Amino acid sequence: MKYKYCPICGRKLNTINSWDEGEIPYCPIDNMLYFDTPTPCIIVAVIKDNEILLLKQSYIFKNSKVLVSGYVTNGETVEETVFREVKEETGIVIEDVKYLGSEYLESKEIIMLTFMAKYKEGKISKSPEVEHAEWMSLDNALYEMKEDEIGKRIVRKTLKEIGYN
Repeated sequence: MKYKYCPICGRKLNTINSWDEGEIPYCPIDNMLYFDTPTPCIIVAVIKDNEILLLKQSYIFKNSKVLVSGYVTNGETVEETVFREVKEETGIVIEDVKYLGSEYLESKEIIMLTFMAKYKEGKISKSPEVEHAEWMSLDNALYEMKEDEIGKRIVRKTLKEIGYN
């Protein structure tokens, strides 16, 4: 999010030099700096034996499968978001969550915190926002994710983490 107006008083912001941060939006009335803030989002590769959980959500990519993802909500840790999003979108429970790094999606100002997790229990029961959810062979995952470059990078990291060739 890029600030143009002060969220406290509504005044149009000036800019002020903030040392190594450069020019930052500033409200002289409230004496506040407003740094650009990306929206935090999680994305998780869920593994079950030699399979990975893939979703079809055409509002994300028309011709591609994707990993489970979702926005971090206020009052929630990133780890809680991982468990919640997997449960909400697919009905399954995960365990052994591992952080893999982050990706920045400039077009939407999103910082994507990437994870892998292991399937623990449950049957797939997709949410209304998911058109289709299924376990796919690890061998076919990258092919099924034609348009999702970030998702493919996460799958590659996951395959490396589990020692899959």
